Amino acid sequence: MANENEQDYSDVAVLLPCYNEEPTVAKVVRDFQAALPGATVWVFDNNSADRTADLAREAGATVVASARQGKGNVVQHMFRHVDANVYVMADGDDTYLAEAAPQLVQAIRAGEADMVVGERLAQFDADTSFRRFHRFGNRTITTLIRRGFGVTVKDVLSGYRGFSREFVKTIPLAANGFEIETELTLQAATKDYVLKEIPVRYGTRPEGSFSKLSTFGDGFLILRLILMILKDYRPWTFFGAIAALLGLCSLAAGARPIVEYIRNAYVHAVPSAILAAGLGVLAVICLGIGLTLDTISKYHNENFRVWKKIARQLDQ
Repeated sequence: MANENEQDYSDVAVLLPCYNEEPTVAKVVRDFQAALPGATVWVFDNNSADRTADLAREAGATVVASARQGKGNVVQHMFRHVDANVYVMADGDDTYLAEAAPQLVQAIRAGEADMVVGERLAQFDADTSFRRFHRFGNRTITTLIRRGFGVTVKDVLSGYRGFSREFVKTIPLAANGFEIETELTLQAATKDYVLKEIPVRYGTRPEGSFSKLSTFGDGFLILRLILMILKDYRPWTFFGAIAALLGLCSLAAGARPIVEYIRNAYVHAVPSAILAAGLGVLAVICLGIGLTLDTISKYHNENFRVWKKIARQLDQ
């Protein structure tokens, strides 16, 4: 008989995107089953070449084959496929400890946030949990997001997250790979969802388990994603920055012709004058594009908020 004080997590889905996690996946499944009694643990196997799927199934997980390679594609597949009231997403490598999962679930159930992020930077083994460049990349990306989107976050790249049903079923996602965590954060920011971070302990990969992250390759994809989302959801900021840069270049190129004209009423540096004029025109065009797209973006965001409200009422 279940303990009367034991929480019921039958409305919770644990989502584990996995690729070649044979050394750890069974333990991860059992740990989440113990931490969230009654929850359904889903393992989405992304073309593993080892026994990940078999071991997960033997441990009691519901295993789904996810054919499109890349973590972002798997997350999109999970969000479409699984129905639950609360979602917890982690990795199958045993670095995200299941003991913190009830905290994530509680924050979602209490309405404190639409997405809860397990913030790893306060509790980890500095020598073995993170590569040095991964910590540097995380800080860099976090700083860019804070300044570009006004979001106060500490750990943008954490894969340990809790979600409300509304967030999972309404948020648009496009990222294919490991930039998916950044996209989740940025979409929450641009769609006015409430985001909260909860400190969690980040474990060390067991022997035989290897990271699939590429420090520079995935870092480039994340930076590109930030620029694309900034362009789409903060067009005034994006094109305004380009216009400012072009304006400064125009002033630099036009300084000599302007001085010559003031002194001599004649311009000898004609190429510099043409360049300055051209850059100035481009700056004005960028301002116009930014203003137009900002108006369109606000219109679409308002439509999204109305649609979200209708969806919430229908779900009730």
